[in-house]
Amino acid sequence: MFIKAARETEIAPGGMKAVTINGQDIVLCNCAGSFYAVARACGHAQARLERGALTGWILTCPLHYAQFDIRSGLALSGPAPAAPASAHTDPAAPELHTGSLKTWPVKNEAGFVFIDPD
Repeated sequence: MFIKAARETEIAPGGMKAVTINGQDIVLCNCAGSFYAVARACGHAQARLERGALTGWILTCPLHYAQFDIRSGLALSGPAPAAPASAHTDPAAPELHTGSLKTWPVKNEAGFVFIDPD
């Protein structure tokens, strides 16, 4: 069942808006007039993704710069490593991984964005 989440005009093209629907924290993304819904928290350090940057389909986490495809939630790159303390820093260390984001079906109707949170 789709639930009204926001007015389309509340989310400028290239913009994002955090909402909570049925207890789930979600970020609505507007990519050139197409709307997408992804989990609000990055899987790496729980950063709030609406504070990041949306460039086309790519959402960049504001904390460690992990990137996600908002169409599928797919993690495109993991968090950037901190400046190495030594030459032996492993850039593929487990703490530098993140999972893909959960996504939800979205539809637009009568100037509103609706999400199916089930």
